[in-house]
Amino acid sequence: MRYRYERAFTIIEVLIAIILVGLAVVSLVVANGSFTKANGAAADLSTAEFLVEQFRELTAMLPVVDPQTGLSTFGPEEAALVDYDDLDDFAGASFSPPINANRQPLNDFAAFTQQISIQNVSPSNFEQVVAHHSSSFVRVTVKVFLNSKEISSTAWIRARY
Repeated sequence: MRYRYERAFTIIEVLIAIILVGLAVVSLVVANGSFTKANGAAADLSTAEFLVEQFRELTAMLPVVDPQTGLSTFGPEEAALVDYDDLDDFAGASFSPPINANRQPLNDFAAFTQQISIQNVSPSNFEQVVAHHSSSFVRVTVKVFLNSKEISSTAWIRARY
């Protein structure tokens, strides 16, 4: 009499299958963590670019120099942000929480800071900084920080006239 044995998985084959499934699960968890971290960094960068655009929109229609005092003063002539009436009033300003295009604080972004730099630049070389009001061109630089770490820096050139 002959006995027939049913062919089944051996314990070694089962262990190898479990290891392979475990490696696949670990790979998915690691990939998910990486994607989450990348998504967070992208959200921070997107917020920083939004804050730069808020400042650009705020200053787009402002004259470069004060309409009343002209070239006699570089920097703020007014004491309060609400009274700033020209671009150079914002020289050296820092806003935390950042402000929007209506000069209102964006308290939901309190961890972010907008830092503004206004510099006169040479008409023939926009990288060369020159004395205040000695050029018709200014470079506006907005740096955005998240918890004191720079996230974005954007600069553009404005003509005085």
